[in-house]
Amino acid sequence: MKIDLPGPNSRRVIDKMKRYAYDSTFMYPLVIANGHDCIIEDLDGNRFLDFTSNIGACPIGYSHPDIIEILAEYSTNGTHKIAGQDFYSKEHAEIAEEVSKIVPANFKSFFINSGAEAVENAIKIAYRKMGPLPGVSCLGAFHGRTLGALTFTLSKPVHKHNFPEFPVKRIKFCSQDDDPEIDAVESLLKKNKVAFILTEVVQGEGGYNVASRKFIKNLRKYATEYGVPLILDEVQSGLGHTGKWWAFEHYNVKPDIMTAAKALQVGATMYNKRLEPKERSALSSTWGGGSRIDMAAGMRTIQVIKRDRLLENATKMGNMLKKGLEELVGKKGVIGVRGLGLMIGLEFDTRVRREKKIVELFKSGLLTLGAGQKSLRIIPPLVITKKQIEQGLEIMTQILSKN
Repeated sequence: MKIDLPGPNSRRVIDKMKRYAYDSTFMYPLVIANGHDCIIEDLDGNRFLDFTSNIGACPIGYSHPDIIEILAEYSTNGTHKIAGQDFYSKEHAEIAEEVSKIVPANFKSFFINSGAEAVENAIKIAYRKMGPLPGVSCLGAFHGRTLGALTFTLSKPVHKHNFPEFPVKRIKFCSQDDDPEIDAVESLLKKNKVAFILTEVVQGEGGYNVASRKFIKNLRKYATEYGVPLILDEVQSGLGHTGKWWAFEHYNVKPDIMTAAKALQVGATMYNKRLEPKERSALSSTWGGGSRIDMAAGMRTIQVIKRDRLLENATKMGNMLKKGLEELVGKKGVIGVRGLGLMIGLEFDTRVRREKKIVELFKSGLLTLGAGQKSLRIIPPLVITKKQIEQGLEIMTQILSKN
């Protein structure tokens, strides 16, 4: 670190934000200016090793030459933002084709702005097929903050206070095969007609909880048996963070509808063709498929992950990182580690300790964020190296081993 945090340039920006903008979920005084690889620089020249990848939205790190090439290509294009559901573009067609290669067969895509909008359109597709019946979601879930998606979010009370809901049924998100509620969905479907079942495979905001194998297989089994669409939300876990393109691939199941965003650079609702709405305008949005730069960057991101074998790297580096973190369990309030690939949750005994350690890690040059009530989320870019993993573990060991 060059100077105390935040530096003078960063402080001016933060003061202006507090004066003129909503002070939302900012965790520490980082003002991002630039970055390369897995390093982020602030306005004052301080450099940080990034174990957040901006909540999974930057899977190939920063200033990646392939993405810089895309930005240069479009730097003089004055039609980079179009009404993407009213006018065609090459980028829209190309990302749709590229995505079709990594999702289940017979799937099509609808592109949108964000993860929450991807979920909104996923539930719209299910409602169109099944009617305005209750949806089923999990305790601890996070599916977005727009009002429809927010109904099915249940990770933090602050997200939901005084906001209205659609009809909803909730089940426990089971992380152990022997959970006594592992078959709860069957009983629910026997007694209720529902429009869909919606779940993450690895809960994001809920604390990086990993679903048990039996739980996901049960959801697939009973959704099929009762003719209910199964929606799997891969907004945070998708595009390689767990070591596979999609977290559900670890469970040998396929959804009927799925969502993506963040790492894809655009939001996307992908669905089995049999569920496609008959009316052409049932799904639409001015900016759905409207950012030609983001769609081009998303397609190139998929190509880079394939070319550079980053799924394999996520598995290898994730195993190394998880093994190192397991050595911290039992020390100074660290009570558990869980995760898949480079999507890892570190559990603390108290929320207060977790918050304190996030700030201390930041001041030591390592970026992390919270998830759930007491968890630390660790989701580095897929390009992370062995040396950077070792550097991050060294910082974490130093900070987490003291009071």
